[in-house]
Amino acid sequence: MSDLAQARRLALSLPEATEEPHFDMTSFRVRGKIFVTAPPGGARLHVFVDPLEVEGYVAQDPGAFEPLYWGKRLRGVRVTLADASPASLAELIEDAWRCKAPKSLVAAFDQRPGAEG
Repeated sequence: MSDLAQARRLALSLPEATEEPHFDMTSFRVRGKIFVTAPPGGARLHVFVDPLEVEGYVAQDPGAFEPLYWGKRLRGVRVTLADASPASLAELIEDAWRCKAPKSLVAAFDQRPGAEG
């Protein structure tokens, strides 16, 4: 079980991540690029990952994750926070950050002490 406070901590723990308003939502960005939005109410997140990864997340936990479409275009994963495990949420948010962060920033992140890989 996860919540918006936990998602906020996870997102802001990533290098150069910021929190900024985005219309009626809050957004988490890296160098201006949005990787997560939180709609009003705090029960869900929109997490922008590579469309090729969406099916894997949904198959992993269909109660917590569903495909996120913007119009007819698959953009990421909609997360029901109360149903998402903390580990799955952390993995998903980091994946979204990696999709939007510059390659040099991702490489530096991967070189930090204790980093996996």
